[in-house]
Amino acid sequence: MTDSKALILGASGTVLTPQERAFFQGEAPWAFILFARNLSEPEQIRDLVADLRDCIGRPDAAVFIDQEGGRVQRLRPPLAGHYPPADVLGRIHASDQQAGIRASWLMSRLHALDLMQYGINADCLPVLDVPIEGSHDVIGDRAYSRDPQAVAVLGKAAADGLLAGGVMPVIKHIPGHGRAFSDSHHALPVVDASLEELRNHDFLPFKALKDAPAAMTAHVVYTAIDAENPATTSPRAIRDFIRGEIGFDGLLMSDDLSMKALSGDFATRTRASLAAGCDVVLHCNGVMEEMAPVAAAAPVLSGEAKQRATRAMAAIANGGDDDRIALRREFEDLIAA
Repeated sequence: MTDSKALILGASGTVLTPQERAFFQGEAPWAFILFARNLSEPEQIRDLVADLRDCIGRPDAAVFIDQEGGRVQRLRPPLAGHYPPADVLGRIHASDQQAGIRASWLMSRLHALDLMQYGINADCLPVLDVPIEGSHDVIGDRAYSRDPQAVAVLGKAAADGLLAGGVMPVIKHIPGHGRAFSDSHHALPVVDASLEELRNHDFLPFKALKDAPAAMTAHVVYTAIDAENPATTSPRAIRDFIRGEIGFDGLLMSDDLSMKALSGDFATRTRASLAAGCDVVLHCNGVMEEMAPVAAAAPVLSGEAKQRATRAMAAIANGGDDDRIALRREFEDLIAA
């Protein structure tokens, strides 16, 4: 078995092409990520997940997905349950704190049950961004609340629910995307808040979940931290704030390298993200012409990055099984109330 590269990659469709199979075998990415384009029916999903792992000779490799609820839910009924966006949980929490925390845990525990039946063992959730008035809707109802303390407790419950089911939570988008006035999928957001504002608001949920196994960076420039580079490619943002002040020491993955917020060619984006302090880079769209230069520029996972990847996988080794029907009934009762 070859050593894994510091890469998370996507496939183009519901089955691997011969070219993809050979590419993944040769490049040995550490993990994969799935999108709606990869998902058609239960057996197909299981077969694709198994094929991806078989390519790299690692039957326990991480397979990620964005399964939040609301508009960001790659697996939809009948492939998985229907779930509300995070702000519904925040509204429950605002009127009954314990009910909100329980609903957040239950929703993630149900996500884990949905995902694990297909072999998917990592979910890019919880969203710990705290929106402000007027910020771009790219976060919007994906956020639990505009109160950082509420975001922290609901995010913690969500992460715990995934872990209880053997699924790796990924806190995002560190150190905070809530102030962005543009969508980093299409443009580079610039946040001019002071360090004091960031510390008292944006950083708080991430600090509360600093022991999470994995986190995803924000493609956002914070002028108080580094006026030149988004956090993903900023050594100062990662070293001094994500690792230093926030204290996160888990696996740090970039957000998607194909997003328009980043500049430079794909090899440049890859090298800049890793040089800044990301442990692994994420490329999502499955386009071979983009993946090839990303893979060529990515090194073998080693040193502290490899240790963090190993710890992240160990965190999900002990997920149990629960009564899906009872959990679903309890969750739906809380949402209805």
